Amino acid sequence: MLKQLQAIVRPEKTNEVITELLNAGFPSVTKLDVYGRGKQKGIVLNDVRYDELPKQLLLIVCDEKDLDDIAGIIMKTARTGEGHFGDGRIFVGPVEKAWTISTGKEGL
Repeated sequence: MLKQLQAIVRPEKTNEVITELLNAGFPSVTKLDVYGRGKQKGIVLNDVRYDELPKQLLLIVCDEKDLDDIAGIIMKTARTGEGHFGDGRIFVGPVEKAWTISTGKEGL
């Protein structure tokens, strides 16, 4: 079964995460610039609240058997340290079908 993993990570960690995924044999990733806030509800610096923080969204479609390996690589690489808020989140959902446009082939 195919799964889609969506990982929201700090922009400064994105290249490192993508490199580690590539080195582990997972080269396929889509990267998007996104803005938002998590549980911490933004940050306050000098009495100014920033509640739309820049992040990057990585989209990866993979076989279910690879899901834990990919998530583990992302968590290990994107983490900045214990207790640091804003390192990101990972969400997983099903993919019903996938096709390669150039070949018309179904699946990964």
